[in-house]
Amino acid sequence: MAVQMKGKDILSIHDLSREEVRQILDTARVLKIKKLTGEVFQPLKGKTLGMIFQKASTRTRISFEVAMWQLGGYALYLNAADLQLRRGETIADTARVLSRYLDALMIRTYAHQDVVELAAYSDIPVINGLTDLLHPCQALSDLFTIEEKKGTLAGLKLVYVGDGNNMAHSLMYAGAKVGMHVTVCCPPNYMPDAEVTRLAREDAAASGAVIDIVHDPVSAVKDADIIYTDVWASMGQEEEHAKRVKIFAPYQVNRDLVEKAKPDVMIMHCLPAHRGEEITDEVLDDRRSIVFDQAENRLHVQKAILALII
Repeated sequence: MAVQMKGKDILSIHDLSREEVRQILDTARVLKIKKLTGEVFQPLKGKTLGMIFQKASTRTRISFEVAMWQLGGYALYLNAADLQLRRGETIADTARVLSRYLDALMIRTYAHQDVVELAAYSDIPVINGLTDLLHPCQALSDLFTIEEKKGTLAGLKLVYVGDGNNMAHSLMYAGAKVGMHVTVCCPPNYMPDAEVTRLAREDAAASGAVIDIVHDPVSAVKDADIIYTDVWASMGQEEEHAKRVKIFAPYQVNRDLVEKAKPDVMIMHCLPAHRGEEITDEVLDDRRSIVFDQAENRLHVQKAILALII
């Protein structure tokens, strides 16, 4: 290994060095090849990953659970409602106790500060499985998928169309680390977090990437190598759904918008998709869609993360 990552928290791509991002991607490639060729690789025998969920999950839970099993370890599902957190135990005390039982901890929750606090008081590495601010494991998997398909990352143009949410934030950080230009196209009142944008642009200055925030989808996707979208109302925003559907209607990724990009543009979505809202059926199921390759690659990238940090 070029970079030692044992014991490292994975809370934000911004916290990773460019070398660490490259280490994760390269390790994921090796582990995917091992899986496809049937080679058994189990460096985590006897190791246990705790997984705390305050938000519902399909891909995050299954990919982490399968990843840990394939690496020879065990993944323990912990519903937050069943923990003593529900009865007032502090995050700090929970972190101290779980550190005595587990080898690593993954959490999928609402408040990003809860993950930061959990990591601060844990003696074991903590992985951010998603917060309202960031979704680093998804964005790392996206980098892996793009490089797998395009053969490179630096100099590509990714256009994210939709809400300036946790996915937009992590894609900005991810692109900035690897020299990939990221344009976030969103309604004026739904822009990415200002501090995240500032930090992403700082990272981008070192890699040669450009981070843009714009509001017109048609001009945004010009020369795009990748068009990426996400649901318009994230978990916890369900009551805003009807309002958001009206506001975001001009930001739908449909055939007309895709035709404004490069002929070989790739379509990405972190799933779950609300077909007919942020993306149409014909685009999601188009030959240029790599959405389900993204979903598969969550497994391989998360295996890489676990193998590197435990």
